[in-house]
Amino acid sequence: MPDFWEDRVRAALGALLDGAAALGVDGPRSVADVDPKDWHEAVRACRDEAGCDFFDWLSVVDEGPAEPETEDAPPGPIRFRIVAHLWSVTERRGVLLRALLTEGAVASVVDLYPGADWHERETHEMFGVDFPGHPDLQPLLLAPEFEGHPLRKDFILASRVVKPWPGAKEPGEGHGTVRKRAPKRPPGVPEDWIEPAGPADPRTVPIDDSQAPPKGRPDAS
Repeated sequence: MPDFWEDRVRAALGALLDGAAALGVDGPRSVADVDPKDWHEAVRACRDEAGCDFFDWLSVVDEGPAEPETEDAPPGPIRFRIVAHLWSVTERRGVLLRALLTEGAVASVVDLYPGADWHERETHEMFGVDFPGHPDLQPLLLAPEFEGHPLRKDFILASRVVKPWPGAKEPGEGHGTVRKRAPKRPPGVPEDWIEPAGPADPRTVPIDDSQAPPKGRPDAS
């Protein structure tokens, strides 16, 4: 039996669909893949022709380099899959719209859905994806002096080695027990990264007993 919502989304997006298998179904929503250059028009079509009157969310997935690094060539450009969830309040159906980026930029849709402003700012800050046409891509969550985009796979999280996470335990490790195996290298830390010399935590610095005050009861005189 034909699905009226799938037919409506297919009619709305039409030639914007990226390939014959670009439209799928995930429960009450259609999943549609479009070309990045058609992103703005595809969002407009979902709003005006499919009837998606509610903007739910927008984000990006870092899918890594297009080509793996080899001895003769560096890795290919980073691929980002931008995803937006649009919803029809009347029909209680939605569209999960996706596009695969290789240049790290896609047109802003704030003019179509003002609620996308916050989502595009966060995505720009965390992944480094640009949104031409956005009125003001100012930092949203990070301190002004922060450098880099912390949700990208190539962002180095060396601080996970410099200072262990509070309460983090390896399997089989607990209070008063001996660690069963060497800890794994945390995600985001390069294999060739070398831990700085010296104690990672100042609380682990040994105390020089010769400089410490004498123990015992104070002179009662």
